[in-house]
Amino acid sequence: MAGFRSLARQVRDGRCDLALRRYSLRKCLERFAPYGHRATWDHLCARHGIEPEDRDPDPARLVAALDELEDARAVWLAYEEDFADRRKREKHEGLRRPGHLDDWHRRSWGGNGVARCDTPHAHPSQPLGEVLRRLIGALDEEPGSACPVCRGTHIVWRQDLDDEPWAGPVCEGCGIVVPQPVLTAAAVAAARRAGRRELASVA
Repeated sequence: MAGFRSLARQVRDGRCDLALRRYSLRKCLERFAPYGHRATWDHLCARHGIEPEDRDPDPARLVAALDELEDARAVWLAYEEDFADRRKREKHEGLRRPGHLDDWHRRSWGGNGVARCDTPHAHPSQPLGEVLRRLIGALDEEPGSACPVCRGTHIVWRQDLDDEPWAGPVCEGCGIVVPQPVLTAAAVAAARRAGRRELASVA
């Protein structure tokens, strides 16, 4: 099975036909898709002017989309390296039990769904790398009451997410499932109340 870098080379290879280059970009998302596969594809298409079903896209647009994906992947790989170093130090110091942040990291290992968007067409508009920088930066700060990506405060608890975690706080502004470690207990409680109100209004 081809890895991310091998697939990226195919996307850039002008000797390959465009259908294969497009297919290779889609396959890259099986290795790294910060919003989840469908939402990340929708994001890249929207930002780079690619029709989602176009089998013969502009090669320059494909490469631009790949450049954005690779930038975000570099941000995530640096974070994973720092995370592994921290856990090694903690274990050396006798801290064996993973914390709340570690549970979140386990679910997003490899970068797939690190900023999951449960609705494929609802995702941040900023470049993927910028979104991950904001998210990772928030993990190093004290928890807050706003989305770390768009700074929106309308966060609603959803019980029917399509992927793990199966329930969690979703930012109504940019669409990401907000990692609980970046939110205060009061913000999580407020999101749960907002979710219950929305369920009650539908019932």
